[in-house]
Amino acid sequence: SGTQLDRTGAATSVTEHPDRFTIDVDGKTVGLADYHDRDGRRIFPHTEVQPQYRGRGLATILIAEALRSTRAAGLRIVPTCWMVAEYIDKHPEYADITDR
Repeated sequence: SGTQLDRTGAATSVTEHPDRFTIDVDGKTVGLADYHDRDGRRIFPHTEVQPQYRGRGLATILIAEALRSTRAAGLRIVPTCWMVAEYIDKHPEYADITDR
């Protein structure tokens, strides 16, 4: 994924780990989206961005990349985290691979 700018113009990067995606701003990890894979589904229970970094669109960038990667991996999305569920409500292109 390319570098995306947040609402302040700061460069961000999203990294995929075995159990979470993290988002960095200026080389500092400021948010994460936990997940676990089970039976062809990727369950997203929790997403958070550090309080001082909220309001910059970082959760949206993080979730967008997490869902793009999940689709690329051929997995279905289970959005138990409200932030992920809300993102899917606004981006219906993911509805076809989402299990509520």
